[in-house]
Amino acid sequence: MTEQIYSLWQRMEQGWAQGDGEAFAAVFAEDVDFVTVRGEELFGRRAVALGHGQLFAGPYRDTKLTAEISLIRPLSEGISLVHVTSSISPAGITTHAQAVVVQRDGAWEIAAFHNMIPKESE
Repeated sequence: MTEQIYSLWQRMEQGWAQGDGEAFAAVFAEDVDFVTVRGEELFGRRAVALGHGQLFAGPYRDTKLTAEISLIRPLSEGISLVHVTSSISPAGITTHAQAVVVQRDGAWEIAAFHNMIPKESE
């Protein structure tokens, strides 16, 4: 299970590196609930692909996403909570995400994703 969940973020990084919104979004469930760092709610894989496609064509063109999973906590059979810190370089942005991953038809996918930019320490 752990390797399959890690591979979701590896595939996400690859889609980002390719600047491909569809490839980036492929790890999300068809009916994903996705909250962006700006608090916008995206419903469905298609919305995630379109939104990220716009980012890759604009401000995040030629950037790299590096994700580091800090927690995988099984909640029940086939459902886990995941905490991830990601860096976007060279933009210098760090995000924290909390995701719910589910196993459907033998494969893992991200069913819910809440992403945010943490408040800087004072």
